[in-house]
Amino acid sequence: MDKFSIFLFSILGFGLLGCSNKDTIAISGEVLNPGNVKVVAFYEGDRKLDSVFLSDQNKFKFEREATQPRLLTLEVGKNRYPVIVAPGEKLLFSSDLQNNPEGYKVEGSELSSVLQDFAPIKQRKEFLEDSLQGDFVKRMAGKSENEIESLRADYMAQYRKEMVSFTTQAVAFAKANHANLAGFYAMSTLDPDVSENELIAYVDNLGDLFADNRTVVQFKEEIAKLRKLAIGQPAPDITAYTPNNKTVKLSDYRGKYVLVDFWASWCVPCRKENPNIVRLYNSYKDKNFTVLGVSLDNNPGSWMRAVEEDKLDWTNISDLKAWSSDLVLDYRIKAIPASVIVDPAGTIIGKNLRGTDLEAFLKQTLIAN
Repeated sequence: MDKFSIFLFSILGFGLLGCSNKDTIAISGEVLNPGNVKVVAFYEGDRKLDSVFLSDQNKFKFEREATQPRLLTLEVGKNRYPVIVAPGEKLLFSSDLQNNPEGYKVEGSELSSVLQDFAPIKQRKEFLEDSLQGDFVKRMAGKSENEIESLRADYMAQYRKEMVSFTTQAVAFAKANHANLAGFYAMSTLDPDVSENELIAYVDNLGDLFADNRTVVQFKEEIAKLRKLAIGQPAPDITAYTPNNKTVKLSDYRGKYVLVDFWASWCVPCRKENPNIVRLYNSYKDKNFTVLGVSLDNNPGSWMRAVEEDKLDWTNISDLKAWSSDLVLDYRIKAIPASVIVDPAGTIIGKNLRGTDLEAFLKQTLIAN
């Protein structure tokens, strides 16, 4: 720990002087073949706690007051290694940046050893992410904006498909380690856009477990935001304008089933899906169902031409702010097409359904009601 950090802790009344071993977590270790790496940094969540220099023998030592187990990440160069250290434990860490940069060894902490069982699962996920991202970057070279958006939609669809297996494995690992931070770590690696239900269920089952842990508390706060858009929750209201500059709100449609379709004129997958939505709209518009088209365009001419060309006879609105729109944040939109289905009470009952999935959902919901 550097002198400035020690000074700060002394001012706050949490200085290391006078602490017993039971009130302290300690990590010491060795980084073999570090190359140009001179520093080991320590993070708790996204917050950097401290950093220490490697000695001439490529060794380091870190100590900090703690009254409960801490889930930390050691950053060594471009590599990050999760560990869990409880008060009174003395964790021994080692890695070899040249021969096995992704691997590491730990001794003195049972939960850190448990975390290593999850490492191959996480590495597989990261490999898939890197492969998909690399392919996307390669394929978008020389493409137009419309073509890039189409590729982006294809990438997101493939990504979601690949993450299903990872989600299943992470949830199984978390269930086996429900009462410790190893299980929490596994769940924290999930993508909220893919694993919404699993994350909400996990937080519900946590209850007051780890209530004093800063990282877990922040995680719960993020899932609380995610929950606001979960199925069964009230849909955030939307206010935007028609091509004739008439103000329209989503709340104006109470009493109807509404497909809120987020799209744009330049979005090729959106335009390909429009004929399906037109067909379903015409089939069910007399069954207390309608569509509210919400465009992420910023060019009114392109937007209105697309509405006319695709024969979108329902109400279409936009604030013409594209990705700067507040709606992108309110509805956590990362790619389009995106959608929610809202029931007559304004509650979200479906999300991101397209093609035959959308047809089956509407048939079941509207005929049943």
